[in-house]
Amino acid sequence: MKTLTKVLLASVAAALLAVKWNAPTFNPESLRGARVLVTGASSGIGEQMAYHYAKFGAQIVITARREKVLHQVTEKCLSMGAQKALYIAADMSSDSDPERVVNFAVDHLGGLDHLVLNHIGSSPFSMWEGDVQHLQWLMKVNFLSYAQMAWKALPSLEQSKGSVVVVSSILGKLTSPFVAPYTSTKFALNGFFGALKHELTMKNSNVSITTCTLGLIDTESAMEKVKDVSHVPAYPASEAALNIIKTGATRQRELFYPWYTYIVALIRDFSPDARDYMIQKSYGYKKA
Repeated sequence: MKTLTKVLLASVAAALLAVKWNAPTFNPESLRGARVLVTGASSGIGEQMAYHYAKFGAQIVITARREKVLHQVTEKCLSMGAQKALYIAADMSSDSDPERVVNFAVDHLGGLDHLVLNHIGSSPFSMWEGDVQHLQWLMKVNFLSYAQMAWKALPSLEQSKGSVVVVSSILGKLTSPFVAPYTSTKFALNGFFGALKHELTMKNSNVSITTCTLGLIDTESAMEKVKDVSHVPAYPASEAALNIIKTGATRQRELFYPWYTYIVALIRDFSPDARDYMIQKSYGYKKA
């Protein structure tokens, strides 16, 4: 058993080094003037991505539901160096808003170079109690709108040799308690965009797809949900946002952030019983 553990750890270390050494070099100038649409950009990771793109001199369209906050974010983006910063308020549970947002970005930017899909609907951090209606709504926001926007943006992205960047989660690769609706949408995202990547490659498409596997990030909404429950460390939203941007700009297949998400994904099926025990013990749950 000790020998097997050593082999496993050595394999993980080798894999991490291979990923680091083979990563393309990011050139900040590649984003100067780039036409970017970022969803879920009124707060959290999306807001931080907008600011980073602004510093790189990109042309940005951001979207979320809160118009007043979007206006404030665009003003800050302009002050930070964005060549252009526009916003459009939208509800991703709507049948028409996802396509309306893409049309707005393409029309006002003259095309798209990067479509960054980051928005999520609110979901309780609790044991599931059979609310199928909420599950249907969340699937529409967190998954179906992503597919709808990607399909609508593909013609413009083909012309620009652009990229689709999908912000997912380690919970799209590994099940966990208290997040049944949320994790189902992330599994759906990984499956859909993984299949779409195959199809685009087979068609010799100019469009790259990057899937971002994130761990716990210190956004206000995430911290509020897991306080006093989860013992998993949270990582900074600004750093996560920058890593997402760099990975998408260099057209890489996948981002794992922070580092431990790669190890978790790599060894998740090594010992299922031990894995599930550790997951359940990482939460401070007590029976009533």
